[in-house]
Amino acid sequence: MDNNSTPQHWDIFCAVVDNYGDIGVTWRLAKQLAAEYQLEINLWVDDLHSFSHILPSLNPTLAIQSFNGVTIKQWHQPLDLEYRCGAVLIEAFACELPDTVIDTITACHRSSQQSPPVWLNLEYLSAEDWVEGCHGLPSLQHSGLKKYFYFPGFTAKTGGLICERSLFTQRDEWQADPQNKLDLFNQLGLSGIAAQDTVVSIFSYETPCLNALCKLWQTSAQKIHALIPLGRSLNSLSQLLPALANARAGQQFELGDLTLHILPMTEQTGFDRLLWSCDINIVRGEDSFLRAQWAAKPFIWHIYAQEDDYHLIKLRAFLQLYCHNLPPEIAKGYTALNLAFNQDDTTTLIEQWQTLNLANRPMMRHAKQWPIDALNDTDLASRLVQFVKNS
Repeated sequence: MDNNSTPQHWDIFCAVVDNYGDIGVTWRLAKQLAAEYQLEINLWVDDLHSFSHILPSLNPTLAIQSFNGVTIKQWHQPLDLEYRCGAVLIEAFACELPDTVIDTITACHRSSQQSPPVWLNLEYLSAEDWVEGCHGLPSLQHSGLKKYFYFPGFTAKTGGLICERSLFTQRDEWQADPQNKLDLFNQLGLSGIAAQDTVVSIFSYETPCLNALCKLWQTSAQKIHALIPLGRSLNSLSQLLPALANARAGQQFELGDLTLHILPMTEQTGFDRLLWSCDINIVRGEDSFLRAQWAAKPFIWHIYAQEDDYHLIKLRAFLQLYCHNLPPEIAKGYTALNLAFNQDDTTTLIEQWQTLNLANRPMMRHAKQWPIDALNDTDLASRLVQFVKNS
């Protein structure tokens, strides 16, 4: 077979590390590439059970299945499904590719009949300055193949941000009609939420800061509804209310002016709409972090903790970028709030929450403008397709 008949499919490999963050990013990218660029995408995933929480129709026992134009394949070690060289091979977040895959692309590289795929390592999103200099750099492997480092980012010199073409239009249409959020809350079985109440969605790691905030919210001047999915966030609140240790989706608990609503895990479109419908979002990881920005609402980012507190460097880099156009006092308070949440500093957190008021007008205006500025006219999928063409 000559180079002109080389298969044009793309393969994306994802090892699920943080429950939903890694697979959340790769699933969104795979869907967008298939829908907007009509590419044949194989998404190889090692943990279909975790994946099924954000794609409920997925059957964790099936080795091969298709959704949204994407073929999902179970990735075992060693690989027990056939891998064929395609046009592009993406290893997400430095996951270790199966030996079979490395051997196959090496054979393609040495063959005169088929070209090897463009090999990319899709890195984690970061706002740090050094990302611009590293984005797109090749790394020569022992086999003689080149692997390129693809860095998502917030500037024109990076790989961009995942954002579907119609996302902002869909969001604006949703938020233009207040009935949409009330209908969504009803569909989720959330009762007692009035139009004037404050609604906060919570999708964080374990932290004493949630306990501190919930204690504060119990004596709020305005009714507050905290929407918490089953999972890690609830682990932080068992001290506040022991019954939460055995909570089930659909339950709600009233604590003074605070109502806790227990949500099931939801698929990605539903999660987007939930973020669009809340006044404030507390999110974690990478996928939820970016979707909270696209929701055009104020948010707190609970970043994944790393050794030697390196995650705080990444957090500060983002906050410096995000706060650039905010009034200085609000920028200072918002930065302190996020740092306190990520350092378990409950005293500073409560002080800043009470002082800042995340839903103030400058914050709301900024949250609305930020997605337009951050996207820089071109999303990650568009830049990725162009990068492959130029490689």
